[in-house]
Amino acid sequence: MAETSDNANKRTGVRAGQSNGMKNAASAHLVKKAAAANGIQKATTKGIKAGRPPLAKRPPAQVSKHVTHTKIRQFHQSQKELAKAEAKGDEVKAEELRKRLEDLGGLQAYQEASILGQSVDRGGDSSIVLMEWLKPDAAVMKDQEPKLTLLEVGALSTKNACSKSGLFEIERIDLFSQADGIIQQDFMERPLPTHDHEQFDIISLSLVLNFVPDAEGRGEMLRRTTQFLDRRAPREMPDTLQKTYPALFLVLPAACILNSRYMDEERLTLIMASLGYVQLQRKLSAKLVYYLWQLRDQSVPEEQKFTKSLVNPGGGRNNFSVVLKG
Repeated sequence: MAETSDNANKRTGVRAGQSNGMKNAASAHLVKKAAAANGIQKATTKGIKAGRPPLAKRPPAQVSKHVTHTKIRQFHQSQKELAKAEAKGDEVKAEELRKRLEDLGGLQAYQEASILGQSVDRGGDSSIVLMEWLKPDAAVMKDQEPKLTLLEVGALSTKNACSKSGLFEIERIDLFSQADGIIQQDFMERPLPTHDHEQFDIISLSLVLNFVPDAEGRGEMLRRTTQFLDRRAPREMPDTLQKTYPALFLVLPAACILNSRYMDEERLTLIMASLGYVQLQRKLSAKLVYYLWQLRDQSVPEEQKFTKSLVNPGGGRNNFSVVLKG
């Protein structure tokens, strides 16, 4: 489809903010979309970083799947308890939990388990599900020039399914990047777009929202995604792509939605609808729930009144919640 000069400039605009970790010209253009001169930075305020340990280099693959999952689960539980203790100002309890984390092997042990647990050979590449959903449109996407743009928040690898597809121009960010091609940046501190060429056609939030340490922060993260998605770009896309983009790929531990006192699928759908999202796809696995949402409607601030309310009473449930205020 022919584009106007303005549209072509929008779709191919220079993306500000170059990462020191990117060492060749082929990958350099992928990081030019950071919105402002200071867009690439380490998180300095309490955001995702407070809830998520950093990553490290890939460990040897001989660690068993059971050990990997156990270590990740223990770290998650200890991190949740630590966040609660710090919020209450209970320094004695907080110090006890920090010691427990050290006894589990420290951040290095978590890093190794995290990367191994999400390796392709363990079935941990969530973008495989995304690519399955987009497969019917792959031929049309392949012909798109320029390519559709993807912001991958919490990126672990430059070799996952969406990267190998060749269908996207991808910008990858993570709090503790240790790989070329992944910018070290907190999504919650990323400067808001001032031009449409700083926005994206699709955002991936895979196992990211659950690491935000408080319910209001999770709501703000979901709200923030709407500001980084390009509503205008689909107008230049073929009709088949206009039915999907702009989009948000959201992955959460299934227990966050299916076994929480304060959250269920109906409540998540209402929260997303108030932000302008419409659910296109859903998949439930043994441990995770995957969603594909299209940002189709206008945000409705007066409907964004979601407090921490009990929706599933009873014991044996977790306290995951999302709070959204208009």
